[in-house]
Amino acid sequence: MRLEASAEQGGIGIFLGALRATGAPRRLPKPKGRLMRILSTATLAVALLGGSVGFSSAALDPTGTWHTEDGKATVRIAACGSALCGTIVALKEVNDPDTGKPKTDKNNADASLRSRPMIGVAIVLGMTPSGTANKWSGQVYNAEDGKTYSGSLTLQDANTIKLEGCVMSFICKSSTWTRAT
Repeated sequence: MRLEASAEQGGIGIFLGALRATGAPRRLPKPKGRLMRILSTATLAVALLGGSVGFSSAALDPTGTWHTEDGKATVRIAACGSALCGTIVALKEVNDPDTGKPKTDKNNADASLRSRPMIGVAIVLGMTPSGTANKWSGQVYNAEDGKTYSGSLTLQDANTIKLEGCVMSFICKSSTWTRAT
């Protein structure tokens, strides 16, 4: 016994049909009329293009290694749980010119963290999708003043990130980073 779609002559029944049991193969009649040809063509086009449409609207990936705007640091953006975080992985000037020793987080508001080396300090914190394509919201740590601000990371294109930190949501400063090659 074999199941196949049964179709009424013409109309939408061709697409909906009812399942019936039969022993002999049965061909469905070709759609009749202009509307049915358009529907058939549209259905085929959606089936063939559906995958590529979904791919083209995919968000860009901000993970990777980035150079800060001033070139003073290189930051690696990576997943940290369900969020994105960024950690300093290299500095243009590794040593503090005043001490001749590796730079530390000397301006941190928490005195117990002031002696930690700058390489390894997280400066992009808990960025989660904002609801806008290619934009994440979270916090930004500014090692120059030792403070953490609300912020956002926007992937402008595959090789450019705009990082923004804000005080009271309306006084903001931004920096543009470029992807390391």
